Amino acid sequence: MPAVTTELPDVVTLLAAAVEGIGGAERPGQVTMAEAVARAIDSGEHLAVQAGTGTGKSLAYLIPAARHAAALDATVVVSTATIALQSQLIDRDLPRIAEAVEPLLGRAPTFAILKGRRNYVCKHRLASGAADDPQDMLFDPGRASEIGRQVQRLREWAETSDTGDRDELVPGVDERAWRQVAVTARECIGAQRCGFGNRCFAERAREIAGKADIVVTNHALLAIDALEEGNVLPEHDVVIIDEAHDLVDRVTSIATAELSAPAVEGAARRCGRQVADDVAARLKNVGDDLSQVLLQAPAGRIDVLPEFLEVALTEVRDAAGACAAEIRAAARSGDDEPEQLSARRVALAALDELHDAADRMLGAFGPEVAARPDVVWLDVPLDPDARRPPTLRVAPLAVGGLLAERLFGRKTVALTSATLALGGSFEPLARQWGLPAGGAPAIPGPSRPAEAMAPAASETVADDDAAPGAGERAGDDAGPYAGPYAEPHPLSWSGIDVGSPFDHPRSGILYVARHLPPPGRDGLAPSYLDELCELINAAGGRTLGLFSSMRGARQAAAELRERIEFPLLCQGDDPTSQLIARFAADEATCLFGTLSLWQGVDVPGRSLQLVVIDRIPFPRPDDPLASARQRAVAARGGNGFMTVAAAQAALLLAQGTGRLLRTMTDRGVVAILDPRLVTARYGDFLRASLPPFWATTNPEVVRGALRRLAEAADAPDAADAPDAPDGPQTPEAGASAAQ
Repeated sequence: MPAVTTELPDVVTLLAAAVEGIGGAERPGQVTMAEAVARAIDSGEHLAVQAGTGTGKSLAYLIPAARHAAALDATVVVSTATIALQSQLIDRDLPRIAEAVEPLLGRAPTFAILKGRRNYVCKHRLASGAADDPQDMLFDPGRASEIGRQVQRLREWAETSDTGDRDELVPGVDERAWRQVAVTARECIGAQRCGFGNRCFAERAREIAGKADIVVTNHALLAIDALEEGNVLPEHDVVIIDEAHDLVDRVTSIATAELSAPAVEGAARRCGRQVADDVAARLKNVGDDLSQVLLQAPAGRIDVLPEFLEVALTEVRDAAGACAAEIRAAARSGDDEPEQLSARRVALAALDELHDAADRMLGAFGPEVAARPDVVWLDVPLDPDARRPPTLRVAPLAVGGLLAERLFGRKTVALTSATLALGGSFEPLARQWGLPAGGAPAIPGPSRPAEAMAPAASETVADDDAAPGAGERAGDDAGPYAGPYAEPHPLSWSGIDVGSPFDHPRSGILYVARHLPPPGRDGLAPSYLDELCELINAAGGRTLGLFSSMRGARQAAAELRERIEFPLLCQGDDPTSQLIARFAADEATCLFGTLSLWQGVDVPGRSLQLVVIDRIPFPRPDDPLASARQRAVAARGGNGFMTVAAAQAALLLAQGTGRLLRTMTDRGVVAILDPRLVTARYGDFLRASLPPFWATTNPEVVRGALRRLAEAADAPDAADAPDAPDGPQTPEAGASAAQ
């Protein structure tokens, strides 16, 4: 990394100017983080930063990024997991920062957003049309008509849009409609061959990004840029990854391939008249055979490849390869018109995906099960009426080795999130990213009162999984996350926790319902529903219920609607964004849901004063990928349960409990109904991953605190309610922390 030679103000000075420019106040954690990111950029050492909600971490990394770009005329890539954060950076944070620091830098930093090609309308496809997906709509003319109306709306919108960016279309459209107007990178015929190349939305976005100081993108495109040989993103030397807790899942998703009978049939249809009839017929027949095979195959992870499935995969691979070879041979005979070229590219993209997926699945079954780089499973919808067909999937056992080789080995990377330290250490996530052990010391656990949080010596672990003693940590072994490479890469990194501006012990209570039985496998027990009902009544509604399964959320919603007087919304009743808006607008309303709500709800104020979590969100025992990763750790002599299942549960718990406090004035309770959080041996690890709320297992104390919160919220002067009093953290003080 070259040293910064241009004389520019340091990051603290620039940060102060930006904070003043937006009318904010200096936050010690923000300053600490900005200095750490600047050091990482200058030294080339990778950095993990845990920054609690309210720290202002976007300014803390954007200011060093802007300074680096201005000093070296370089580009910095900022990657996020969610559309909401991308929009915040582009529409709010970066414009204000650019204006505030322009006098100090001598120019305003430039910025742009860049997404995958399929996120932009393709003008060539709009003009030439595209084959629809009749297998989705063949028996549903009404659905076909609705898709047609949406496509017409897309055509009209594209005439006035400056960007053609799907995320700017409000309300959105069905995925089937979008497929009619967009292309993937494999399907694109290229700007030089396309008659719309000089007006292409995707090319224009790439051109703008190529000239920008800061390029905002998503984890998916970052993964594609890292894992593929071609340069998808502009040339850059620094990457900042926000929402880094989602990085492994997003990269895994990009590296996952799938195979289904409709996909084979669709590829055969797209071949059209480009191949001989017998060649196309062979592929179609293979699709019919695959459909019958997948209907007979058992769902779940596949450890031993059955002969009948091996035959079917071989036929798919060979038939798709034969079609692709014939199309490529015909292409060498001369130049085609753009329409012909487009049809060829669409067909080849579908055929290559089939061939590569089948070939990868056939190669995934090595003699050493735990050493296999990929995991294969059959995904069958649980609902017999579901429209989704049985689908074979193949995913990497790990992505850490790829990230170490293609990302950390080539760029300087700073990763940040409100939840990166699991069990009091950065190590579990660092190992998943492919970084070596020992990069950062363990973070001291939060100081908590001992009241009822430690299990009695006579108690045993209330879980079927073997777990280590309380002193052991997840991630102590290499686990599966070092990837297919034999040794971790010698990459230097450090970690820092800059804390949170929230006074967690005085703003919230962590309540664990220790008196309840361990959760069962047959839905929520009556005692869980009774506890949930009492908590909601004490809180006067104002409850976000986070459930480990959709079945649990629906069961709780159906039963409690008959028992409480407050409005109760359940995920799936309406689009999630609408449900969250209704929940935020009415203080008495409750909202129940599952995974997307654990990380996707930002509702400050009195509308959310109780977060209830039904059980520790361990992955399902039959989860194909998680179970394979646990097995791989165990094969290396490690503890698969702690390294994989407990780490995943800790991350989700930290995200879920983080829904409670969104502003400095928020108060409330996080209630976890699963008693294993305090009775199981792995409970120490999970609790050390959570914000340092004041903790109790006393239901009377919690219900009293919730009632006082509700009374304060309903008072005429509720907006002027004082903060929690200072003083020692006793059960009484904790109970009054919500006042």
